[in-house]
Parts: sequence; structure tokens; C-alpha cells
Amino acid sequence: MYKIVLAFRYMFKRRISYIAFVSLSLCVFIVVVVMTVMAGLVSDFRDKNHSFTGDCIVGTDSLVGFPYYENFLNILEQQDFIQAASPVIKSYALFSPSWTQESYGFEVMGIEPARHAKVTGFAETLHYRKSNVSKAFEPLYNSELDGGIFGVEILLNRDVNGHYSYSSSPAHDAWTASFVPLTAKGAPAKAGAGEVSTKTFYTSDYSHSGLARIDNSLVYLPFEQAQLLTGMAGQEKRVSAIHIKFKPKVNIDEGSQKVSMLWADFTEKKSGAGNAALLDNVTVQSWKIYRRSFIAAMEKEQMMMTVLFALMGITTVFIILVIFYMIINHKSKDIGILKSIGVSNANIIQLFLCFAGVVAFLGSAVGLFAGWVFLAKINNIENWLFEHFGFQLWDRTIYAIGNIPSQMAPHVVLVIVISAFFVCLAGAALPSWLASRQKPVETLQVSQL
Repeated sequence: MYKIVLAFRYMFKRRISYIAFVSLSLCVFIVVVVMTVMAGLVSDFRDKNHSFTGDCIVGTDSLVGFPYYENFLNILEQQDFIQAASPVIKSYALFSPSWTQESYGFEVMGIEPARHAKVTGFAETLHYRKSNVSKAFEPLYNSELDGGIFGVEILLNRDVNGHYSYSSSPAHDAWTASFVPLTAKGAPAKAGAGEVSTKTFYTSDYSHSGLARIDNSLVYLPFEQAQLLTGMAGQEKRVSAIHIKFKPKVNIDEGSQKVSMLWADFTEKKSGAGNAALLDNVTVQSWKIYRRSFIAAMEKEQMMMTVLFALMGITTVFIILVIFYMIINHKSKDIGILKSIGVSNANIIQLFLCFAGVVAFLGSAVGLFAGWVFLAKINNIENWLFEHFGFQLWDRTIYAIGNIPSQMAPHVVLVIVISAFFVCLAGAALPSWLASRQKPVETLQVSQL
């Protein structure tokens, strides 16, 4: 009991203890705020990539695609762990808008909108047809026209608050899309002057996935028309990928492994078919692996921030060490009295480690509370700074970021609290050991009393 009483007395009676307390509180506050924001951004980015692709992708990077996909779709639909699957055409095309002579190169995805919405979060990215995704390619102003869905960044600009200026209906814009259709062997499907396939599409909706690279470079087109324009239609129809969604509670890695086994059996059965060689380039990947080149960059930034805060924690250890060394030097008489009445070396160490625990508890509690209050108001603070000083943490006209993440993750908080206790105990370990080595005969000399 005396250890706890003395620990709290040292905490509140010695002003130098406040330096350790404030240092730890400030450290915890900074780490909580920055790691919460960073973790929120990474988590949001991962969720958006997952929503864009679905759980698993069977696909190829080749512009030729692969055949027999309809047979494999039938196999997938019979599996009890698969909820839905969507065939997709992926290619590139030059788009020439009606109001200019210039052409723009965009990535193209040919999809069946209702089917694709069951696999991915496609429906939620739309503005006009969100509640009626089956008509996504029918322009509101004329349902008889062939529509295309353009990434929102292609046609609209964000304002300073990150919002887009949508009108009551999409712009009546005509875009002429030019493709180079390819045969199954990769040669142009057409020869001479007619080797390019063209078709005019009209803006039917905007897609806002929240992924900057997707929103400023991707155009969705009707599946059958995209298949025809890319040369993947014909007797043996081809696709670029099949996006798959598993049923709830199915582990994504385990589900992807099962799909991979199904694909291996399927390719073995098709080994004697005419274009079976195209199946060799097809891979089965979970969404994490499929989008790893995009996600890895942000995860590395998060790791770098963690390393930097670890270095800051080491600095805090030395601050705690110096402060505790000074406190123990000033409390040598107390140590001498305790040892003279029979307190062991181990109990002396426990006393000062208990003191370190009090500092860790109060410091982490105050730091966490301050971080929680700041995060709860962080977007309001940013808005006030922008209104009065024009300052934004991220320029919303450039970065596809909405509100700053402010939800504290329990596992992040737990790691920070454990680290705070470790820092304090590590900093107090050496001074506590030195205190236990002091001899009463030296600390209680008359000249020192």
C-alpha cells in the first residue's frame, strides 16, 4: 500500500514529475491523432478498392481476353460459397467528344450493370441511376440512345469542399469511341483502313468510386457492345475477367483458393479446345492481391509513420529516464529511511516502477482524452481554418478525400496505451535499479540530513 501512496505523492508533490507527465501526454496525443487519421485513410482506401473489384478476380492482363467464360460462370453459379459473378470486358479506346477535335485515351470496362452491382459497389458510385442500376446505360434525356458511364473526374470538377456540381440530368454529350478489335491470336480483327471500330455513346451517368485513378480515366460501356467493339464477340466469345463475390462469412483467401482449384480443373478439361492456350495466362487472385500495387503504397506510408513514432517513443524513454534519475537523486533520504526499516531492493524498484505506472496511466489517459476531443472536432477545426485563413490539410480540388477520418480504432488505442506504459517503465528501469543499490549509511549521513 505504501508503494501506491508514495507513487502518487511523488507524482503530485514534485513539479519535475509534471514534465514527464506532459511529455507523455503530448506524445500520446500526437500519436493518437496522426495514427487515427492515417489508419482511417488506409482503411477507407482499402474498402474502396474492395468495393470496386469484388472479392475475387479471375482475369488476364492480355487485351485478347480468354474464351469459355460462360462455361466457367455456370460452374461458379453452382457453388454454395459464391453469391454472384460478373463477366467484364477491359480494354482501352480513344474518345472524341462532339464539342472538340481532340481525342482522349480512357480505360474501358464493359459490364452488365445489374449483374456487376451484385458483385461490387458499382451501384453506389452512380449519381442518377443509383436506385435503378439496370437502366444505368439509358440516358435520362433519351432512353433510346446508347449510353456510357464516365468517371466523375472526366467531366466534373471538385469544388474547395470536395463536392461536384451535378445538374438535374447528365450533360447531353456525344462521345465517339474508337477501338482496335483483336482476334484470339492478337492480330487486328480488321484489315486496312477499316481496322478501327467506332461507335458513338452519350453520357448516361457519372461514376464516383472515390479512387482518383479510376474516376479520371475509366468509362463503363454496355457489355455486349464493348465485347463487339474489342473483337471479343463471335463464335467463341471472350472476356477479360470474371469478378466474384463470396457469400457472407466466407473467408476471402479460402474462397479464392477454392476458385483457383475450380479454375485448374476447368482448364484441364479444356486443354484440348481450340483456344485453350489463352487460358494459361489467366490468374485467380483475391482483391487484396489484385489491387496490391495501389494499396501497398499507402500501407508503406503508414509503416513509415509507425517507424517515426517508434523513434519518438525512444526519445521519450530518455526523457523519462533523465527525469526519474533527477527525482530519485532528490529522494535519496526517503530511500535510505525505507531501507533502514527493512524494505528490500526489490520493493524499492517496485516503488519507482509503480510511480512510472502512475505517470503512464495519467499521461496516456489525458493524451487519449485530448486526442478524442480533437478528433471529434477536427473537421470543424479544418473548416474554421479554411474559412478564416484558407488552410486545408488536403486541397479537396486535387485530392479525392472527403472528411478527415476521426474514428479511433480500438486496436490502435490499445497499442498506444501499451506502448505508453512500456516507455515509462523502460525509462524508469535504470534509475529504479540505481535507487535500490543505494546504502542507508550513505544516504542518512548527518551531513546530508
